Amino acid sequence: MLESNLYVALIHFPVINKKDQPIGSALTTIDLHDIARASITFGIRGFYVITPYEDQATLATQVIEHWTKGVGGKLNPDRKKALELIRVTKNFEETVNLIEHESKQPVVTIATSAKKIPGSIANEIFRQKLQNKASHVLVFGTAWGLADELIDACDFILDPIYGNTDYNHLSVRSAVSIYLDRIRNGR
Repeated sequence: MLESNLYVALIHFPVINKKDQPIGSALTTIDLHDIARASITFGIRGFYVITPYEDQATLATQVIEHWTKGVGGKLNPDRKKALELIRVTKNFEETVNLIEHESKQPVVTIATSAKKIPGSIANEIFRQKLQNKASHVLVFGTAWGLADELIDACDFILDPIYGNTDYNHLSVRSAVSIYLDRIRNGR
């Protein structure tokens, strides 16, 4: 597998609800499966699931262990390989510190949003930034997206994904797959 300096982070807190209020969101186990599968497909170095909620972290760990250490991994070795990319952390700062420690490189953080945010960059510009020696973490929000405080803490923001209609509320697992394809394959 190609050596990668790209990571994915899925944030469950702080995110926003449909009223644009900061909240914490519940874990969706299908996100773990689908984002891990997209991550391994596109050569992502690690996939971080971030939740401060102990019960949600426990659920994530149980799902991961079923597929990596339990019967799930024996029945489906491909799924095992994908879910081995997942690490569960309590907050974004811990995640960045772990990536920096693992990669021994500075970490560049890149927020994503379905909303157009002033100063956001195109995928093509971000792809060029991947050429440097830093590690990069693409940050995705659950619920209705990342809270402003987290977006503001990131080094860059990617342009939103637009289709050919006015509708713009993809599932996070779909958004991850589309971004990774565009970044890795130059679309």
